[in-house]
Amino acid sequence: MGRFDNYNVELKGLKADTLSMDFDLDNNFFGNIDGEEFQKGTVKAQVTVKKNHDLFDFTFVLNGTVVVPCDRCLDDLEIDVETENCLRVKMGDTYADEGDIVVVPEQEGSINIAWYLYEFIALALPMKRVHLPGKCNREMTGRLKKHSCSNNGDDDNYDSDTVEREIDPRWESLKNIQIEEDI
Repeated sequence: MGRFDNYNVELKGLKADTLSMDFDLDNNFFGNIDGEEFQKGTVKAQVTVKKNHDLFDFTFVLNGTVVVPCDRCLDDLEIDVETENCLRVKMGDTYADEGDIVVVPEQEGSINIAWYLYEFIALALPMKRVHLPGKCNREMTGRLKKHSCSNNGDDDNYDSDTVEREIDPRWESLKNIQIEEDI
C-alpha cells in the first residue's frame, strides 16, 4: 500500500451522484508529499465529488494552519488557511490536463487527489509571509540590520517596512503635480 492510497477516488464505479470525503492532513501528510512551500501543518479537508454525465466536479474545502518559514527571519510562522477550490475531471484515453479539466485513463478509473490538496493549500498562502512587527527573531533581524545596504545607522529603530528611501530629485518635483478629473 502506497503512502497516498487513501487519497485515491474511484470514479469508474461511483454509484451515487454525490460522494463526500473528509481528510485530516497533518505533518505526516505534508512531510511525505515533499512539497517546496511547507512541510508542517494541520488542515481539515472536505472533498465532494458530483457526477454530471461524463464529468466529475470536485469541490475542496480546506481549513486549518500550515507552518512556513518567515521571509524575514526564517523562524517558523503559522498561517491560517481557509479556501475552497474546484477541479473538473473526465475519463479519457491517457492522462492529460486540458486547461480546467483533468483527464484520467478510463482503464484506471481513479484519480489520486493528494497533490491537488497540497497545491490548493499552497495557492491560498499569502505572497509575503512575515511575523507581525516585533515578533521576528531578534538575533536574525540584528544580523539583517548589520548587512543591509539601506541601514542608516539608526539600529534601534530599524524596521524594514518603514525604511525611508531618498527620492531622486528628478521625481521629487512630480509630487506637486495635481491631476484634474473630468466628472
